[in-house]
Amino acid sequence: MSRGARTRPSTRVSDWSGTRKLATKKGLFDIEYLVIGGGAGGGTGLCGGGGGAGGYKTSVTGATNGGGLALGSKLQLQGTYTVTVGGGGAAGTQGSNSEFATITSDGGGRGGNYQAGAGVAGGCGGGGSGGQNASGGGASGNAGYSGGAGFTNFNYPSSGGGGGAGGNGVTATSAYTAGNGGAGLANSITGSSVTRGGGGGGGGDTGSGIGGSGGGGNGGRAGGSGTANTGGGGGGGGYDGIGAGAGGKGVVIVRYLTADVGSTATSVGWTVTGGTITTSGNYTIHTFNDTGSLVIS
Repeated sequence: MSRGARTRPSTRVSDWSGTRKLATKKGLFDIEYLVIGGGAGGGTGLCGGGGGAGGYKTSVTGATNGGGLALGSKLQLQGTYTVTVGGGGAAGTQGSNSEFATITSDGGGRGGNYQAGAGVAGGCGGGGSGGQNASGGGASGNAGYSGGAGFTNFNYPSSGGGGGAGGNGVTATSAYTAGNGGAGLANSITGSSVTRGGGGGGGGDTGSGIGGSGGGGNGGRAGGSGTANTGGGGGGGGYDGIGAGAGGKGVVIVRYLTADVGSTATSVGWTVTGGTITTSGNYTIHTFNDTGSLVIS
């Protein structure tokens, strides 16, 4: 055997006749994932922009990746992997990244504050405020969409919606009519279709934007928060001294065919632990709503 060569672990098992023979470890198996970063907070002050959703990456067959990014490849892993679930940003702040193995989904970009103006880039970009320089933020990592621009009018401003995993935040085009948050994306990794990754609606004293499908918070005089574990962006604030909404925490979900890890008469299976473990049809699913570890041994 050459130096550094690796062999699969083995153990002895008995067949029906009592004969002892060597059983090898099963080969590595395919793992599908959904990794969503934490949503950003909405912009603060008068007519703050909607917060962008967290970046959205998946390898589930038949699903759609955020931002139109090509579907990811399935993973084959063994060992211990830290799973980081990105937190949602407080009002006026960025969301945090979610990470699993080689996959990173960026936290959402915050909505533009009234005095600062522009939305900030992130997994999905934040919406622009109703002040000067009110452009929407772009999407980093190509796993989401941009925020909408604000309507720049000092007497009658209105803000843009935060970008979502499935669509751009809506640009405000008239006074007192803020943009809606960008739509999220549906994914059936858990066995049922759930929409996540909606952008936050733009804030306004009147005519506030609606949060995007998939956990985006509504804009308003006091913006609503994004839904936890969807990576939804927070709604923009609409009035001085009243806060914007916080972004929703992200999520990491992995699944594999249950039969791929079980032992047989001639092979030793895998043990996989970590997260909340459920089954659906032929799959075993591990859901991480908080940071933890996935152990494959």
